[in-house]
Amino acid sequence: MTTPTAYEPATDVRGNILATGQRIMAGKGFSAVGLNEILAAAGVPKGSFYHYFGSKDAFGEALLDRYFEDYLANLDATLGQPGLTMAQRLMNYWRQWQDNQSVFDGPGKCLAVKLGAEVADLSESMRAALKRGTSGIVGRITRAIEAGVADGSLAVDGDPGCAAQSLYQLWLGTSVMVKIVRDNQPFETAMITTRQILHLSA
Repeated sequence: MTTPTAYEPATDVRGNILATGQRIMAGKGFSAVGLNEILAAAGVPKGSFYHYFGSKDAFGEALLDRYFEDYLANLDATLGQPGLTMAQRLMNYWRQWQDNQSVFDGPGKCLAVKLGAEVADLSESMRAALKRGTSGIVGRITRAIEAGVADGSLAVDGDPGCAAQSLYQLWLGTSVMVKIVRDNQPFETAMITTRQILHLSA
């Protein structure tokens, strides 16, 4: 185990701990991973951890905040891709979701899928971080649907916010089912349902 040098930026040490923890917890979950495992993999002493995080829960909250910050930036890029209708951009988002969650031999990339049910019952601060992050996703999907209605590339029955909430919940639940059945068929069904909600042709 190595000790950070005096000239090493503090943000690098903190970021290294978070990135290492995310990689390990994406595979094993939150409760099954101890701090010693994270710190050994990150190559930093325990004192460094408690310098940046007051507890494992505080670390989990920071990990989720960092994850959703990156996730939302990627979502903004997908929904802002030039030369496409908003319906095309939204469908690209769902295809990317499917690609990311179809790796059966890997941990997957969505911490809301991996950690959501587990940590929501363990930690109020982590539940709040999950709520903030998922609310940010639903908000962006809502605005995308509104833009798609405006440009005529899609349509929804009723409130765009309700449609966005339904779509996000559909894909979150579908990702769990894919893990259970070890097959992509639930994604195929979710894609059909998504097109129906957005009134898109096959």
